[in-house]
Amino acid sequence: MNRRFTSHVFWGSHSPLSALTGTGLIIMASNRLAFALVCACALIWVYGLTALVYSAARRIMPLRGKMVILLFLSTFFCGLFILFTSLFNPLLSMGTVFFLVLVPTWCLSSGFFEASESEEIIESVSRALLETITLAGIIIAFSLIREPLGMGTLSLPGSVQGITELFNVQNTNTNALFPAWIISVSSGGLFLMGYATTLYRYFKEQNGGFLGDS
Repeated sequence: MNRRFTSHVFWGSHSPLSALTGTGLIIMASNRLAFALVCACALIWVYGLTALVYSAARRIMPLRGKMVILLFLSTFFCGLFILFTSLFNPLLSMGTVFFLVLVPTWCLSSGFFEASESEEIIESVSRALLETITLAGIIIAFSLIREPLGMGTLSLPGSVQGITELFNVQNTNTNALFPAWIISVSSGGLFLMGYATTLYRYFKEQNGGFLGDS
C-alpha cells in the first residue's frame, strides 16, 4: 500500500491542514454554518462518487487524458449537486454556488487519484470519504467559530430566505462582539486559518511525528 494510504487522515502529510489543500473552500464556505453544511454535503457527494466511478472504470480508461476524464466526472457530479440544491432551495443555491464550483478543483489538486492507481475499489472509496469528511469537519469547525463570533448568529439551511438563524445577538445589542466582526470576512478567515495551521503544526511537531505518517 502506498504512503498516502498508510498516513494518518488528519495528522498525515496529505491532510488538509498539513498540505493546505482546500484552503479556498475553508475560507469561503466557513463564513456561515449553513454554507459549511452545504459544502460538506457537496464534498462528500462529488469526491465520493468521482472516486467510485474512477476506481470502477480505471482499467478501461485510456492512458492519456485521465485528468480530463476526472475533471469531467467531478464537474458533472458537482453540477448535479448544484442542480438538486437549486430545486429544493434556490436562494441557498445562489449563495453557495460561487464556492461549490471549487469542489472539482480540490478533487484534482488533492493528488488522491494519482495515489490510488494501485488500490482496490473499496479501499480507494473509503479513503476518499475519510479525507473528504476530514476537510468537511474542518470547514464546519471554522464556521462554528466565525459565524457566532463574527456575525453573532448561527444558521442552518432552510426557510424561504435560504437559511434559518437559530439566534441573533446583534438584534439585542448592536455593539456586541464588535472586535470579532472581522472574523466573518475573508481577511479574518485567513487570520484564523493561519492561527489554526500554526497550532496544528506545533502539536504535530510536539508529538515527534507519532501522529504523522506511519
